Amino acid sequence: MTVGGHDLVVPGRPARLTSGDTVVVRYGRPLDLTLDGHRKRVWTTATTVDGALQELGVRGAGAYVSTSRLRRIGRDGLALDVRTERTVTVLADGRARTIRTNAATVGEAVAQAGAGLRGQDTASVAPGSFPREGQTVTVLRVSRAKKVRDEPIPFDVRRTKDPTLLKGTQVVARAGRPGTRRVTYVVRSVNGVMERPRHLDTEILRRPRAQLVRIGTKRRPGAVSGAEGLNWRGLAACESGGRPDAVDRSGTYGGLYQFDRRTWRSLGGTGRPQDAPTDEQTYRAKKLYVRHGPTPWPYCGRRLYG
Repeated sequence: MTVGGHDLVVPGRPARLTSGDTVVVRYGRPLDLTLDGHRKRVWTTATTVDGALQELGVRGAGAYVSTSRLRRIGRDGLALDVRTERTVTVLADGRARTIRTNAATVGEAVAQAGAGLRGQDTASVAPGSFPREGQTVTVLRVSRAKKVRDEPIPFDVRRTKDPTLLKGTQVVARAGRPGTRRVTYVVRSVNGVMERPRHLDTEILRRPRAQLVRIGTKRRPGAVSGAEGLNWRGLAACESGGRPDAVDRSGTYGGLYQFDRRTWRSLGGTGRPQDAPTDEQTYRAKKLYVRHGPTPWPYCGRRLYG
Protein backbone atom coordinates (compact mmCIF):
# COMPACT_ATOMS: atom_id res chain seq x y z
CA MET A 1 0.00 0.00 0.00
CA THR A 2 1.18 3.47 -0.88
CA VAL A 3 0.41 6.06 1.79
CA GLY A 4 0.63 9.80 0.99
CA GLY A 5 1.06 12.88 3.16
CA HIS A 6 -2.73 13.54 3.31
CA ASP A 7 -3.59 9.96 4.31
CA LEU A 8 -4.26 8.87 7.89
CA VAL A 9 -2.70 5.72 9.42
CA VAL A 10 -3.87 4.59 12.87
CA PRO A 11 -1.88 3.72 14.87
CA GLY A 12 0.93 5.88 13.58
CA ARG A 13 3.58 4.41 11.37
CA PRO A 14 6.28 4.40 14.10
CA ALA A 15 3.98 2.33 16.47
CA ARG A 16 5.04 -1.25 17.35
CA LEU A 17 2.62 -4.00 16.33
CA THR A 18 1.62 -7.13 18.13
CA SER A 19 -0.29 -10.11 16.93
CA GLY A 20 -3.97 -9.32 16.37
CA ASP A 21 -3.59 -5.53 16.07
CA THR A 22 -5.80 -3.63 13.59
CA VAL A 23 -4.30 -0.94 11.39
CA VAL A 24 -6.69 1.58 9.87
CA VAL A 25 -5.75 3.51 6.73
CA ARG A 26 -7.92 6.43 5.61
CA TYR A 27 -7.00 7.98 2.32
CA GLY A 28 -7.04 11.79 1.97
CA ARG A 29 -9.65 13.21 -0.38
CA PRO A 30 -9.31 16.69 -1.95
CA LEU A 31 -12.12 19.20 -1.54
CA ASP A 32 -12.34 22.39 -3.62
CA LEU A 33 -14.15 24.19 -0.82
CA THR A 34 -15.81 27.58 -1.17
CA LEU A 35 -16.60 28.62 2.38
CA ASP A 36 -18.51 31.88 2.84
CA GLY A 37 -17.22 33.21 -0.46
CA HIS A 38 -13.57 32.17 0.04
CA ARG A 39 -12.31 29.38 -2.21
CA LYS A 40 -9.47 27.05 -1.24
CA ARG A 41 -8.40 23.39 -1.59
CA VAL A 42 -8.46 21.31 1.57
CA TRP A 43 -7.98 17.61 2.33
CA THR A 44 -10.16 15.34 4.40
CA THR A 45 -10.09 11.69 5.33
CA ALA A 46 -13.87 11.68 5.88
CA THR A 47 -15.87 9.64 3.41
CA THR A 48 -19.06 11.75 3.49
CA VAL A 49 -19.78 15.49 3.10
CA ASP A 50 -21.20 15.67 6.63
CA GLY A 51 -18.14 13.95 8.04
CA ALA A 52 -15.86 16.34 6.14
CA LEU A 53 -17.68 19.37 7.57
CA GLN A 54 -17.25 18.04 11.08
CA GLU A 55 -13.61 17.19 10.49
CA LEU A 56 -12.91 20.67 9.11
CA GLY A 57 -14.76 22.35 11.98
CA VAL A 58 -17.32 24.03 9.73
CA ARG A 59 -20.41 25.11 11.66
CA GLY A 60 -23.14 23.15 9.92
CA ALA A 61 -26.28 24.34 11.74
CA GLY A 62 -28.36 26.46 9.35
CA ALA A 63 -25.63 26.34 6.71
CA TYR A 64 -26.22 26.02 2.99
CA VAL A 65 -24.40 23.05 1.44
CA SER A 66 -24.30 22.69 -2.33
CA THR A 67 -24.80 18.91 -2.22
CA SER A 68 -26.35 16.31 0.06
CA ARG A 69 -24.56 15.96 3.37
CA LEU A 70 -24.87 12.19 3.01
CA ARG A 71 -23.04 12.17 -0.31
CA ARG A 72 -19.92 9.99 -0.29
CA ILE A 73 -16.60 11.53 -1.20
CA GLY A 74 -14.52 9.47 -3.64
CA ARG A 75 -10.75 9.33 -3.80
CA ASP A 76 -10.90 12.01 -6.53
CA GLY A 77 -12.66 14.42 -4.14
CA LEU A 78 -15.34 16.95 -5.15
CA ALA A 79 -16.19 20.66 -5.25
CA LEU A 80 -18.22 21.92 -2.31
CA ASP A 81 -19.89 25.28 -1.69
CA VAL A 82 -20.79 26.02 1.92
CA ARG A 83 -22.39 29.16 3.31
CA THR A 84 -22.69 29.32 7.07
CA GLU A 85 -25.54 31.15 8.75
CA ARG A 86 -24.82 34.80 9.59
CA THR A 87 -26.60 37.68 11.33
CA VAL A 88 -27.36 40.59 9.01
CA THR A 89 -29.30 43.78 9.79
CA VAL A 90 -31.23 45.45 6.96
CA LEU A 91 -32.31 49.09 7.28
CA ALA A 92 -35.11 49.86 4.84
CA ASP A 93 -38.19 52.07 4.66
CA GLY A 94 -37.60 53.42 8.14
CA ARG A 95 -37.34 50.00 9.78
CA ALA A 96 -34.50 47.77 10.96
CA ARG A 97 -34.78 44.02 10.27
CA THR A 98 -32.23 41.60 11.75
CA ILE A 99 -32.18 38.12 10.22
CA ARG A 100 -30.14 34.93 10.25
CA THR A 101 -29.26 34.01 6.69
CA ASN A 102 -27.02 31.83 4.55
CA ALA A 103 -27.68 33.94 1.44
CA ALA A 104 -25.01 34.08 -1.25
CA THR A 105 -25.39 37.82 -1.90
CA VAL A 106 -26.41 40.96 -0.07
CA GLY A 107 -29.29 41.29 -2.50
CA GLU A 108 -30.64 37.86 -1.50
CA ALA A 109 -30.30 38.73 2.19
CA VAL A 110 -32.22 41.98 1.66
CA ALA A 111 -34.96 40.06 -0.15
CA GLN A 112 -35.15 37.52 2.72
CA ALA A 113 -35.62 40.45 5.10
CA GLY A 114 -38.69 41.49 3.11
CA ALA A 115 -37.08 44.64 1.73
CA GLY A 116 -36.20 43.51 -1.79
CA LEU A 117 -34.62 45.90 -4.28
CA ARG A 118 -36.97 47.21 -6.94
CA GLY A 119 -36.34 49.16 -10.12
CA GLN A 120 -33.34 51.42 -9.59
CA ASP A 121 -32.98 50.70 -5.87
CA THR A 122 -29.55 49.88 -4.53
CA ALA A 123 -27.86 49.36 -1.17
CA SER A 124 -25.02 50.79 0.89
CA VAL A 125 -23.17 47.53 0.22
CA ALA A 126 -22.90 46.18 -3.34
CA PRO A 127 -25.95 43.91 -3.83
CA GLY A 128 -23.77 41.27 -5.50
CA SER A 129 -21.24 41.10 -2.66
CA PHE A 130 -21.13 38.40 0.01
CA PRO A 131 -22.93 39.26 3.26
CA ARG A 132 -20.68 39.16 6.34
CA GLU A 133 -21.44 38.31 9.94
CA GLY A 134 -22.85 41.32 11.83
CA GLN A 135 -23.10 43.42 8.69
CA THR A 136 -25.60 46.29 8.46
CA VAL A 137 -27.04 47.00 5.01
CA THR A 138 -28.99 50.18 4.23
CA VAL A 139 -31.45 49.94 1.36
CA LEU A 140 -31.49 53.05 -0.86
CA ARG A 141 -34.83 53.58 -2.59
CA VAL A 142 -33.98 55.35 -5.83
CA SER A 143 -36.40 56.99 -8.25
CA ARG A 144 -35.77 59.05 -11.37
CA ALA A 145 -38.11 61.34 -13.24
CA LYS A 146 -37.84 63.74 -16.16
CA LYS A 147 -38.76 67.38 -15.62
CA VAL A 148 -39.36 69.80 -18.48
CA ARG A 149 -39.17 73.56 -17.99
CA ASP A 150 -39.43 76.48 -20.40
CA GLU A 151 -36.85 79.16 -19.67
CA PRO A 152 -36.39 82.65 -21.16
CA ILE A 153 -33.30 83.47 -23.21
CA PRO A 154 -32.21 87.08 -22.63
CA PHE A 155 -31.72 89.25 -25.69
CA ASP A 156 -28.57 91.21 -26.56
CA VAL A 157 -28.48 95.00 -26.79
CA ARG A 158 -26.62 96.34 -29.83
CA ARG A 159 -25.68 100.01 -29.68
CA THR A 160 -24.68 102.10 -32.70
CA LYS A 161 -23.56 105.71 -32.87
CA ASP A 162 -25.95 108.15 -34.56
CA PRO A 163 -24.57 111.57 -35.56
CA THR A 164 -28.11 112.92 -36.04
CA LEU A 165 -28.95 112.57 -32.34
CA LEU A 166 -27.65 114.84 -29.62
CA LYS A 167 -25.07 113.52 -27.18
CA GLY A 168 -26.72 111.80 -24.23
CA THR A 169 -29.70 110.80 -26.36
CA GLN A 170 -30.56 107.13 -26.74
CA VAL A 171 -33.32 105.92 -29.03
CA VAL A 172 -34.57 102.34 -29.14
CA ALA A 173 -34.76 101.65 -32.86
CA ARG A 174 -36.04 98.12 -32.36
CA ALA A 175 -37.26 96.62 -29.12
CA GLY A 176 -35.57 93.42 -28.02
CA ARG A 177 -37.51 90.22 -27.55
CA PRO A 178 -36.42 87.37 -25.27
CA GLY A 179 -36.28 83.87 -26.67
CA THR A 180 -37.51 80.64 -25.12
CA ARG A 181 -35.78 77.32 -24.58
CA ARG A 182 -37.21 74.05 -23.32
CA VAL A 183 -34.84 72.35 -20.90
CA THR A 184 -35.20 68.73 -19.83
CA TYR A 185 -33.72 67.60 -16.53
CA VAL A 186 -33.40 64.24 -14.81
CA VAL A 187 -34.39 64.48 -11.15
CA ARG A 188 -33.11 61.67 -8.90
CA SER A 189 -34.28 61.10 -5.35
CA VAL A 190 -32.78 58.72 -2.79
CA ASN A 191 -34.97 57.68 0.13
CA GLY A 192 -37.23 60.63 -0.65
CA VAL A 193 -34.42 63.20 -0.71
CA MET A 194 -34.15 64.95 -4.07
CA GLU A 195 -30.67 65.41 -5.51
CA ARG A 196 -29.55 68.27 -7.71
CA PRO A 197 -31.25 68.00 -11.13
CA ARG A 198 -29.00 66.83 -13.96
CA HIS A 199 -29.31 68.53 -17.36
CA LEU A 200 -30.39 66.15 -20.11
CA ASP A 201 -31.39 68.16 -23.19
CA THR A 202 -32.13 71.69 -24.44
CA GLU A 203 -34.46 72.63 -27.30
CA ILE A 204 -34.66 76.20 -28.66
CA LEU A 205 -38.33 77.12 -29.13
CA ARG A 206 -37.78 80.75 -30.10
CA ARG A 207 -34.54 82.59 -30.67
CA PRO A 208 -34.06 85.98 -29.00
CA ARG A 209 -34.15 89.16 -31.07
CA ALA A 210 -31.51 91.77 -30.27
CA GLN A 211 -32.53 95.24 -29.18
CA LEU A 212 -31.14 98.01 -31.40
CA VAL A 213 -30.25 101.29 -29.70
CA ARG A 214 -29.02 104.47 -31.39
CA ILE A 215 -26.62 106.60 -29.33
CA GLY A 216 -26.44 110.30 -30.14
CA THR A 217 -23.04 111.82 -30.95
CA LYS A 218 -24.16 115.27 -32.15
CA ARG A 219 -22.94 118.14 -30.04
CA ARG A 220 -25.61 119.79 -27.92
CA PRO A 221 -26.94 123.12 -29.20
CA GLY A 222 -26.08 126.34 -27.45
CA ALA A 223 -28.31 129.28 -26.55
CA VAL A 224 -31.27 130.30 -28.73
CA SER A 225 -31.33 133.99 -29.47
CA GLY A 226 -34.57 135.63 -28.40
CA ALA A 227 -35.51 132.91 -25.91
CA GLU A 228 -32.93 133.37 -23.18
CA GLY A 229 -33.64 134.83 -19.75
CA LEU A 230 -37.17 133.38 -19.58
CA ASN A 231 -38.52 131.19 -16.79
CA TRP A 232 -38.34 127.83 -18.57
CA ARG A 233 -38.32 125.95 -15.28
CA GLY A 234 -41.62 127.60 -14.31
CA LEU A 235 -43.16 126.67 -17.68
CA ALA A 236 -42.03 123.04 -17.29
CA ALA A 237 -43.44 122.89 -13.74
CA CYS A 238 -46.81 124.07 -15.04
CA GLU A 239 -46.94 121.85 -18.12
CA SER A 240 -45.56 118.57 -16.76
CA GLY A 241 -44.81 119.02 -13.08
CA GLY A 242 -41.14 119.26 -14.07
CA ARG A 243 -40.99 115.62 -15.23
CA PRO A 244 -39.04 115.05 -18.48
CA ASP A 245 -40.82 111.73 -19.15
CA ALA A 246 -44.36 112.99 -18.51
CA VAL A 247 -47.11 111.94 -20.96
CA ASP A 248 -50.67 113.28 -20.93
CA ARG A 249 -53.62 110.89 -20.50
CA SER A 250 -54.38 110.80 -24.20
CA GLY A 251 -50.79 109.89 -25.04
CA THR A 252 -50.60 112.80 -27.50
CA TYR A 253 -48.29 115.17 -25.61
CA GLY A 254 -45.04 114.32 -23.87
CA GLY A 255 -41.98 115.73 -22.13
CA LEU A 256 -41.32 118.78 -20.00
CA TYR A 257 -43.17 121.13 -22.34
CA GLN A 258 -45.80 118.68 -23.62
CA PHE A 259 -44.85 118.56 -27.29
CA ASP A 260 -46.92 116.61 -29.76
CA ARG A 261 -44.81 114.48 -32.09
CA ARG A 262 -45.52 116.55 -35.18
CA THR A 263 -44.29 119.75 -33.50
CA TRP A 264 -41.31 117.93 -32.02
CA ARG A 265 -40.18 116.69 -35.42
CA SER A 266 -40.70 120.10 -37.01
CA LEU A 267 -38.20 121.45 -34.50
CA GLY A 268 -35.58 118.82 -35.48
CA GLY A 269 -36.38 116.30 -32.76
CA THR A 270 -36.33 112.53 -33.35
CA GLY A 271 -38.11 109.74 -31.52
CA ARG A 272 -40.45 110.79 -28.73
CA PRO A 273 -39.97 114.08 -26.88
CA GLN A 274 -40.32 112.39 -23.46
CA ASP A 275 -37.34 110.16 -24.30
CA ALA A 276 -35.01 113.08 -25.06
CA PRO A 277 -32.62 114.61 -22.48
CA THR A 278 -33.84 117.61 -20.50
CA ASP A 279 -31.44 120.02 -22.23
CA GLU A 280 -32.66 118.99 -25.66
CA GLN A 281 -36.31 119.42 -24.67
CA THR A 282 -35.58 122.93 -23.40
CA TYR A 283 -33.63 123.74 -26.57
CA ARG A 284 -36.57 122.67 -28.79
CA ALA A 285 -39.00 124.63 -26.63
CA LYS A 286 -36.87 127.75 -27.05
CA LYS A 287 -36.92 127.29 -30.82
CA LEU A 288 -40.70 126.94 -30.69
CA TYR A 289 -40.95 130.14 -28.64
CA VAL A 290 -38.89 132.05 -31.20
CA ARG A 291 -41.34 130.95 -33.90
CA HIS A 292 -44.65 131.43 -32.09
CA GLY A 293 -44.03 133.10 -28.76
CA PRO A 294 -45.95 131.71 -25.73
CA THR A 295 -49.04 130.74 -27.76
CA PRO A 296 -48.13 126.99 -27.96
CA TRP A 297 -48.74 126.98 -24.20
CA PRO A 298 -52.05 128.86 -23.90
CA TYR A 299 -52.48 128.28 -20.15
CA CYS A 300 -48.92 128.00 -18.85
CA GLY A 301 -47.17 130.38 -21.30
CA ARG A 302 -47.45 133.34 -18.91
CA ARG A 303 -45.14 131.51 -16.50
CA LEU A 304 -42.27 132.35 -18.84
CA TYR A 305 -42.43 135.92 -17.64
CA GLY A 306 -42.89 135.36 -13.95
